[in-house]
Amino acid sequence: MLALLSLPLGCAGRRLEQACPSCGAVAMRVCGSTADASLARLEALAEPILLDAGAVLIREGDEAPHIFNITSGSVRVFKRLPNGRRQIIGFLFRGDFLGLAIGDAYVFTAEAMEPSSVCRFRKAAFRALVQDDPPLEHALLNRTSHELAAAQNQMLLLGRKTAIERLASFLLDLPNHDLSRPAGAGHVRLPMTRGEIADYLGLTIETVSRSITRLKTQGVIRLVSQTDILVERPDLLRALAEGEP
Repeated sequence: MLALLSLPLGCAGRRLEQACPSCGAVAMRVCGSTADASLARLEALAEPILLDAGAVLIREGDEAPHIFNITSGSVRVFKRLPNGRRQIIGFLFRGDFLGLAIGDAYVFTAEAMEPSSVCRFRKAAFRALVQDDPPLEHALLNRTSHELAAAQNQMLLLGRKTAIERLASFLLDLPNHDLSRPAGAGHVRLPMTRGEIADYLGLTIETVSRSITRLKTQGVIRLVSQTDILVERPDLLRALAEGEP
């Protein structure tokens, strides 16, 4: 059974582990630009939520009264195509926001890929705070610009690149999004399944598996575990991503 547990605002666990000053997301992206006074207001607005792996955070088409900030774990964001297939449009990690777009309904579904936590904010209250805090407003605008660039790169990835080029680009780019869990040089953490990678890259699971095997056989990567890859030849991986022979 999927679990989505909302904690009481005054709960001691939240104050010890999820209060804004000690939250791991503070140093990440948007929250890191927030002044102490605004951070206190942000904390007062936040409702912490715990998610089991597979739990639905938001569903496409539902009313959109909330904005969310991921404070731990990871989330897959996807849309259902008319033929029933799923197109994953992004993987989000600690420090990322969901629901910032203007609109009365969510335009995608978001599910936890692993046990995760988020802070939930009422849209009206959150936007009022942003308007009173220019650095926070600037950080959110900057974040939105990055998301637009990422969407454009995704269009290029799906429209122009071969399977091996898509996978190589994905492995190079993923560590830049999961910054809160740094690892050694060349380490790529994969909290998503091979099927989810396929749905993100517009490929089949079989093609993803064959591409991973090819990179392994060529000595470009080494499989440490099902969820961890070590890039042994970053230069060659980058060349493959850029379509060089």
